[in-house]
Amino acid sequence: MLFAEIQQKIRNAKQLDFGHLLNDSIELFKKVWLQGLIMLLIMFAAIIPFVFIIYIPLLVFGVANSTSSGAFDGLAPIAVIFVVIAYLLFIFVMMVISFGLKAGLFRIMRQKDQDVIGKEDYFFFLKKPYLSKTINLSLAFFGISLLATMLCVFPIIYVMVPLNLLIVMYAFNPEISSSNLIKASFDLGNKKWLITFGITLVAGILAQMVGMLMCGVGIFVTASFAAIPLYFIYKEVIGFGEDVDELKQIGNNENFDATI
Repeated sequence: MLFAEIQQKIRNAKQLDFGHLLNDSIELFKKVWLQGLIMLLIMFAAIIPFVFIIYIPLLVFGVANSTSSGAFDGLAPIAVIFVVIAYLLFIFVMMVISFGLKAGLFRIMRQKDQDVIGKEDYFFFLKKPYLSKTINLSLAFFGISLLATMLCVFPIIYVMVPLNLLIVMYAFNPEISSSNLIKASFDLGNKKWLITFGITLVAGILAQMVGMLMCGVGIFVTASFAAIPLYFIYKEVIGFGEDVDELKQIGNNENFDATI
């Protein structure tokens, strides 16, 4: 879909019904709860190696310093620098992985919603030709969030709506440039901010409540429910056109050149 078409659809967006969005989200959750759980498990699996990277060297430094009567005191600054660099690397990698996996999950949501049989590719946006754009958008996501946080609490509350919509926008329009994706996400977020914030908040509360009723562990099963209303907001405002078959073919298209 062209960027101009997306802007036109956002300008002419119809009124959204809160109850309708919530009911549709519940119905789709019944189809994608397992995929949402798998996505979280993949994220946890990705965290484990970085935990070892950060904490094992730190533990070694600590043991060496405590058993050497101060002989390794000079290593303390090195340990601090190492931990800081490792932590920043950890945050960056997890941010990219999370962004890519969430975009992939939205793509799977569309498959389930439209009963399209195709490959459930969670890593679709973490492979060529999309990885570089995923990294760029993840950095933009982090940068805007950091700037909004530094300004005050209220700006971050405001920008989290368009930033979350950015993931959905990217999932279904990876051919559009990063700058236009960000602009379109803020346009949609401004147009539908209140209902997006409200239904996301309600969906998040419901996901936590139901998850806690399932002995707490169930929150991992219900966590993805909070993201489903974003899918339907995109679907109702912008839509997908008539080309459903692209979901079957795009996963096998390795020649696509994503615009940075």
